[in-house]
Amino acid sequence: MNRTIEANFFPQVVEPIKEKARILIIDNNRDFTHSAKLALERTGHYCVCEENDASKAHQTALGLKPDLILLDIAMPETDGGEVAARIQSDPALHRIPIVFLTALVTKAEARSGLQIQGHPFLAKPISVSELIEGIEENLPARAAF
Repeated sequence: MNRTIEANFFPQVVEPIKEKARILIIDNNRDFTHSAKLALERTGHYCVCEENDASKAHQTALGLKPDLILLDIAMPETDGGEVAARIQSDPALHRIPIVFLTALVTKAEARSGLQIQGHPFLAKPISVSELIEGIEENLPARAAF
């Protein structure tokens, strides 16, 4: 009875696993954050967390340590500018890029390269492709795909 035994002595080539970029969406509109989360996660490149209460946004950011924050400007009680200031003043979070989302500007103004409080912004309403483009343009190199 002859048996053949095969052995593989060469290491298998394993591609490094790319970690998904962590995105935090801070917006009081639950429908927007949920639909954006689903659309972004469907790409397979992002892990998305939603925060609909601006007063909890700083704590959520501390817990998640996102690679990028999408932040609505016009929210009740605490506006996006205040949230951004808190995040930027925290040594644990100050390097996280913030991209404002706003319906207060036109798409042409958003494309012009202007910034709000030193942060880029995207005009609402926004398509999924525009959202992804805005994220990719502002993700730190270590997390970009």
